[in-house]
Amino acid sequence: MYDVVIIGAGPAGLSAAIEAYKAGLHYLVIEKGAVVNSIQKFPTAMSFFSTPELLEIGGLPFSSSSMRPTRADGLEYYMKVAEHFKLRLQLFEQVVSLRKADQGFELKTSKSLYKTRNVIVATGYFDNPNLLNIPGEEFPTVSHYYSEPFSYFRRNVAVIGGKNSAAIAALELYRHGAVVTLIHRWEKLSDGIKYWILPDIENRIREGTITTHFSTEVKEIKADSLVLENNARGRFSIPTDFVFALIGYHPDISFLKAIGVETNSETLAPDYDEVTMETNIPGLYIAGSIAAGKNNNRIFIENGRLHGKAIIASILKR
Repeated sequence: MYDVVIIGAGPAGLSAAIEAYKAGLHYLVIEKGAVVNSIQKFPTAMSFFSTPELLEIGGLPFSSSSMRPTRADGLEYYMKVAEHFKLRLQLFEQVVSLRKADQGFELKTSKSLYKTRNVIVATGYFDNPNLLNIPGEEFPTVSHYYSEPFSYFRRNVAVIGGKNSAAIAALELYRHGAVVTLIHRWEKLSDGIKYWILPDIENRIREGTITTHFSTEVKEIKADSLVLENNARGRFSIPTDFVFALIGYHPDISFLKAIGVETNSETLAPDYDEVTMETNIPGLYIAGSIAAGKNNNRIFIENGRLHGKAIIASILKR
């Protein structure tokens, strides 16, 4: 019987594990992939918006050669933190189900069965891309994640979306020789694009080096083209070799709902106590960006890393 099992080894989950370790609790972290699995899916050349001290967990300094750490800096830092505290991690193990038991909870995974008095769900949202739900989305040339531009030299590449991920991908692809078309269903780019990225992408659109279709919907993906539709042109096609559908991500709350956690049907955010992070199920807590549901611009590493301390304090009181 564990005192607490933490599902997810991202920054929020690791932070909660460190607090459990410091409190002397019998804890375990279960992660379906690698440590900070979501950060491993970020673009290889990505830089964080935040400065290093805002990404720190466990009181360990985050050393970086620049004001804005890179993806590689983040991966190295969080792995070193996990190693420093000798955190108990069960990696590449998928949680299949979670149920209330006579004493606490039972978690069934792809490898074992665990019993625990408390559970912290820190699974984030980056594993679940929003889908277009159109014909052709299943083609191998379509991806909901962007990593690096080098394979797309002199290829026709469509980037679907109008936020940070789409803007960064479009700029990198263009600068590495791809023929880029940006498609966005709204009339302009998101106001939330990072302030040093927005002028760059707007200038490329203005000069025509990145072709852009605003107020446009993607109706179908074909082997060598996209079928688009807007009010000005009706339905038309553009040539494409590869498609990046970067239209956001959402949390998977299916097993939370299955155990009886109340959720907002519109935002997918679980209901929870904002002081303790406890849900309506006693002993079941949430940490990190899953608390924001689809509104993932509310909770980042910077504030999600603070949830663990509040949760462990609540568990200790109990």
